[in-house]
Amino acid sequence: MANTKSALKRAEIAERNRLRNKAYKSSVKTLMKKYLNAVTVYAANPTPESKQEVDSRLSEAYSKIDKAVKTGVLHPNNGARKKSNLAQKLKPLTQTAE
Repeated sequence: MANTKSALKRAEIAERNRLRNKAYKSSVKTLMKKYLNAVTVYAANPTPESKQEVDSRLSEAYSKIDKAVKTGVLHPNNGARKKSNLAQKLKPLTQTAE
């Protein structure tokens, strides 16, 4: 247990930040899963509507990842790697459709 007032405050702040970081990471994972599901639907049946869905999901995921990096929840390289992996999932599908 913390002995000083400042140590108590730091413990409270650390817990608050931990919960915020956990929520951010969870939402990033959720958006990535939604995007990957949209990609599988698009791969099975490539229609303009499913392509639009994939693009919107990708945009949402990129935005959340960028915000997580900006706030310090994710390391910049971790965010870049996540975005790269998302882009790689779609790349072979768009090349065959063109």
